[in-house]
Amino acid sequence: MVKILSILSLFLLSALVLFACSSGDEPKEPFVIAGIPDQNVSDLTRRYSGFTKYLSDELGVVVEYLPTTDYAATVTAFSRGDVQMAWFGGLTGVQARLAVPGSQAIAQRERDTKFHSVFVFNKNVDVVTLQDLKGLRFAFGSESSTSGHLMPRHFLSENGIDADSDFDGAPMFSGSHDQTWLLVQGGAADAGALSEAVWQKAVSTGKVDESKIGVFYVTPPYFDYNWTIRPDVEDKFGKGFIEMSTSAILGIDRADLLELFSAKKFIASENGNYAQIEDVGRNLGILK
Repeated sequence: MVKILSILSLFLLSALVLFACSSGDEPKEPFVIAGIPDQNVSDLTRRYSGFTKYLSDELGVVVEYLPTTDYAATVTAFSRGDVQMAWFGGLTGVQARLAVPGSQAIAQRERDTKFHSVFVFNKNVDVVTLQDLKGLRFAFGSESSTSGHLMPRHFLSENGIDADSDFDGAPMFSGSHDQTWLLVQGGAADAGALSEAVWQKAVSTGKVDESKIGVFYVTPPYFDYNWTIRPDVEDKFGKGFIEMSTSAILGIDRADLLELFSAKKFIASENGNYAQIEDVGRNLGILK
């Protein structure tokens, strides 16, 4: 009888240990992040491999990066819940928050409060002002890009240029900022518009041949990139998770991680910062 009780005690103890191991507080699913593919794959891989490791350590959860094929796919993944937080441009952030009510823009770089697009030209053509672009071959970035399409189109329109009829043929869409300046430098396009941050990084790292390409116009400032997070993360990862995620991003002080985002530091953001972007998107018919 004593032997039977001992066996039962061991069985119950084992069951309790197994239950404790299987019912911990850690969520079974990872916290998935993404970012618009605004640069080449190798740059994005370096950026998010370091960032996911940092975020995992700070939040105490498994953080995974989901690569996306284009800007629209990033918004779709966020809206479906495949991604819980993403690094968006101004326009894609607005699209994501419209698709998922309650989502919040929580952080941005300092430079995103006064972001600019640059207009570049191939030095084989004579371009001094925006009006000189008429009749030339022109390249935007992604159709969903704020700094590579939306705001450049807006400033072109303000200067009396219709991007759909005033160029030599329809404007090209390169898909990413680095591809835009490469098209112009190589002569496939006479001019183009892209993110100031990407342009400055390409110049500072010696990738640009400045004998072939240069900047002739810098736009007025506008709000741009931001981290946006879904409201249901608190159901999956616990109350206060949005605040924890925000604090983790704002607390980044490692120069290597900040450099991957062309940032000096991250600051708090909010949805209202992007009201201008939404208005421009609706006026141009890009947002419905």
